[in-house]
Amino acid sequence: MSTEPVDVGLQARVRALRAMHERVVGPLGFKFTPDEEIATFLLEQEVILEARHGIPYCPCQPIRGDRARDMRIVCPCIPFHRRHYDAMKRCWCGLFVHEDVTDPDSLPQLTEKELGLV
Repeated sequence: MSTEPVDVGLQARVRALRAMHERVVGPLGFKFTPDEEIATFLLEQEVILEARHGIPYCPCQPIRGDRARDMRIVCPCIPFHRRHYDAMKRCWCGLFVHEDVTDPDSLPQLTEKELGLV
């Protein structure tokens, strides 16, 4: 049993983001990674970014202060990077994977250039 205090507000927001994200990514053919520990960690990071910036940005991408560019990394960012993520069968941080993926650790993380998309 963990002895670390649980931030009830953080966990409630993590659950709310999970529910919201599921409604968006499911119709796109994606699901949450089956690795619950990674999914929870990444969602917690989104909640922290949301508290700091007002928006749940992708936790693995830098926020640059360029609104047009930064809006492309609001999670879930799949619609903005669809061809890239379809080719990798995962989003960049690994929070979401294609519905048919059972082993996300086996998926490559490749740049758009490496995939021939640019």
